[in-house]
Amino acid sequence: MAKTVLEFEKPIIELEQKMEEMRRYADNPDIALEIAKIEKRVSQLQITVYAGLTRWQKVQLARHPDRPYTLDYIAMITKDFIELHGDRHYRDDKAIVGGLATIEDRKVMLIGHQKGRDTKSNVYRNFGMPNPEGYRKALRLMKLAEKFRLPVVTLLDTPGAYPGLEAEERGQAEAIARNLLEMSRLRVPIVVAIIGEGASGGALGIGVGDRILMMENSWYSVISPESCSSILWRSWDYKEQAAEALQLTAPDLKKQGIIDEIMPEPLGGAHRNPEQAARVLKDTIVQELKQLAKIKPEKLLERRIEKFSAMGVWVG
Repeated sequence: MAKTVLEFEKPIIELEQKMEEMRRYADNPDIALEIAKIEKRVSQLQITVYAGLTRWQKVQLARHPDRPYTLDYIAMITKDFIELHGDRHYRDDKAIVGGLATIEDRKVMLIGHQKGRDTKSNVYRNFGMPNPEGYRKALRLMKLAEKFRLPVVTLLDTPGAYPGLEAEERGQAEAIARNLLEMSRLRVPIVVAIIGEGASGGALGIGVGDRILMMENSWYSVISPESCSSILWRSWDYKEQAAEALQLTAPDLKKQGIIDEIMPEPLGGAHRNPEQAARVLKDTIVQELKQLAKIKPEKLLERRIEKFSAMGVWVG
């Protein structure tokens, strides 16, 4: 399968390919010296390019098809994951996965959006866009976690809730609203991690928590840049300007008090070194769970409600 290369990555990839070709003749001292020079240039170029990414370029990285998804992280950070299925009302939504897992020595209920890698799996996962039954499944699992006093961990990565007519017929808005209400008063710790795309209510439907974490090259916003451009300019051509205006990157949201922690990614994005990205995610989640475990349920609920009530407040 051909490797996906984003436009701003091309100079780096071209140098890396040249370096790989030259390595075939590395026995030649002159070639070895040239390889060392190119390695240095690649390293410098990576730092320059990735340190100066625009908001739109970060959106592109968050959508990179090689980026780890929820099930990839589950395989890397958990032991004995047992997936649970169905909402007990309609069907099992494949765009949201969830189940019991152990992260280090801590048992959790882990829930997240899941995309596909190719056309067939994307159709199976509905491109990571949940239907109402996905949110109802997630809520069922959260209530189960509350019953057995297990913390909840959610991984957000969706282009949005499914906007189809059948989703509206089955109560998409009510399902998301119900989750917001129930998560706000769930009597167990909730850690939310945005690992890729965090679009609108589709993400927020499993995104209310005590601690909101965000990977360095992910995005989180009320609307995608393309949709924002379409509404404001009647065209998708202004998506880059829309991304700038939306301020949807991790540093933006940390500054605004929407998220609590930014998790650093490997240079070039999580797809460049999934194992390293998974280690950071795991360590951060474990650390947050340790701190939240010390707080009594009543205090936990009080702080959670205060946290979200403070968002969007302004002084006239």
